Amino acid sequence: MTTTAIEKPHGRTGQRHTPGAAPRRRRPGRLRARGLPYLLLLPALLLELLVHLLPMLIGIVMSFKELTQFFIRDWTAAPWTGLGNYAVSVDFDAPVGEALLKSFLTTCLFTVCSVGLCWLLGASAAVFMQETFRGRGFLRALFLVPYALPVYAAVITWAFMFQRDNGLVNHVLHDQLGIGDSPAFWLIGDNAFVTLLVVSVWKGWPFAFLVLMAGLQNVPREIYEAAALDGAGMWKQIRHITLPSLQPVNQVLVLMLFLWTFNDFNTPFVLFGKAAPEAADLISLHIYQSSFQTWNFGTGSAMSVLLLLFLLVVTGAYLLLTTRGRRTGDAS
Repeated sequence: MTTTAIEKPHGRTGQRHTPGAAPRRRRPGRLRARGLPYLLLLPALLLELLVHLLPMLIGIVMSFKELTQFFIRDWTAAPWTGLGNYAVSVDFDAPVGEALLKSFLTTCLFTVCSVGLCWLLGASAAVFMQETFRGRGFLRALFLVPYALPVYAAVITWAFMFQRDNGLVNHVLHDQLGIGDSPAFWLIGDNAFVTLLVVSVWKGWPFAFLVLMAGLQNVPREIYEAAALDGAGMWKQIRHITLPSLQPVNQVLVLMLFLWTFNDFNTPFVLFGKAAPEAADLISLHIYQSSFQTWNFGTGSAMSVLLLLFLLVVTGAYLLLTTRGRRTGDAS
């Protein structure tokens, strides 16, 4: 019995590749499709290189040089000092290192208080806004006004309000309510820390409110209704439903608030000027003063590199802990 080979039409179905046959060439269209994402990302990568990476590398090089006002015209001619600028910055027994350490501790305290209050106010407002009531849309828009205002306009307004003699804060607290024997100084002395914290929280909590309110939109209302039928009150619902549901959102939100607050330069600079009081001497403004008032750009660059390393370590540790905690929660 003779078997006749039936040829199948050309196409992918039914084709067999014989051993030793030459591999098919990839189509140019497929190569272009695979390279399109990288082509679209190329402008962003170039912009990131020019705006961030290149100045950062130049700053790292400057930190190893004895760069003062005598070498501003040609900073590459400044002599190398090695780790001398870093040794001066971390010598906490010397005036430069001691001032940097105080500024660092002040910044840490300020960041913890500001991030905590921003999250607390944002979470409270986001939970409150989940209920339907008259005027909710107006309140949402009103809460976002501090986030929408330009930073300089908002901080300058606060600076006028905190003036001692003709500011609104002293007019209300001292003249209207009779608090204190005399109007307080809010922009100098120890009260400067409270002033900076108030402005930072007022400016930052709407962002936490916006992010948390968006996160709560993904929590089904049926879960709250079922919990209410089981006898769970408001605090138990927040503890066992709201907070666990917002855990992924909180992880990103807290990190962003931490980085923005720790690096904040505009708020203290506009509020206090070039020389901030010791109680509100944030490290970003301290590095600026060390660089542009003493004209020692090498030491200022070394302080900036140390700040960058600190933020990288804290961010890496935070991401590692939160990722490990999420994996442990998913496994359990």
